[in-house]
Amino acid sequence: MVDQLTFTIKNRERIQAVESTFGRTGKILLKPGRILVGEGWLSKLCRRGPKPKAFFLFNDILVYSSIVVPGRWNNKQKIIPLEDVQQENLEDGMAMPNQWLIRTPRKSFYVSAASPEEKNAWMGHIDQYKSLLVQAKGLPAENAAGNFAATWIPDTASAICMRCSRRFNIANRRHHCRRCGYIVCRACSKSRALMPNISSRPVRICRACVSNVHDGKDQGKNRANGKHWKKNSVEDTPTLPEYETSSDEECSEQEYQVATKWFKSPEDEDYSPYCYIKPEHKNPPVCGLRLERCENVLL
Repeated sequence: MVDQLTFTIKNRERIQAVESTFGRTGKILLKPGRILVGEGWLSKLCRRGPKPKAFFLFNDILVYSSIVVPGRWNNKQKIIPLEDVQQENLEDGMAMPNQWLIRTPRKSFYVSAASPEEKNAWMGHIDQYKSLLVQAKGLPAENAAGNFAATWIPDTASAICMRCSRRFNIANRRHHCRRCGYIVCRACSKSRALMPNISSRPVRICRACVSNVHDGKDQGKNRANGKHWKKNSVEDTPTLPEYETSSDEECSEQEYQVATKWFKSPEDEDYSPYCYIKPEHKNPPVCGLRLERCENVLL
């Protein structure tokens, strides 16, 4: 009973510490029965290449965000119900070692960890708590095929429209088809279609997907599997144009290294304990932040 009470207090402190990093822009994360399982940084493959993101795994949701001040200020909070998540293990890429694919109905994306061990820990914890949640809610084990959002091909993967082969430039900008994930020009993506799993309003689709949308076919299913392009194979091609970053989300924080922390519950004996959030971590220094993994810490 004492151990359970101690864990409940520590868990509340951890979640409140996570909430504080989002300020007023984030949604409330503390709720009865919610447990913070772990937190850490993963590289997420964005439109213009891999970018570090803060990830927080709870026993019912997966939260990720952009990093403004490491360990102290995050923004652009994204919350994914854990029952909607499907993972696919992938081979290492040139720019994304230790990578895997996270699929959801609203958005699918590639992420990578700092080491194979950290990758396996993330995938294992996500699958473990998804399975527990699905069993508790009596839901189907897997999302139906075709209900996942297509994975966007990064901007650096193509210097030409993948439908008409026109070269991109300042006047002819890149766009993404929400149904197949291809990089297309404006002329090839004038159509809009309603995709309820992505948005309540019509979204951009390419001309090749228009007929499939009208026919009710799932052109995006194969793209969601991430099989249509050679991942990370052309990012270093010298002929591709270079682009300046356009937002805080594109700013790189690669100089910081933060180890993933897993929080052990009284019933969990499967994983080694990591250090919990100490009082000083609630207001860490702006510069020089480095969270170290602690071994043999009793929670």
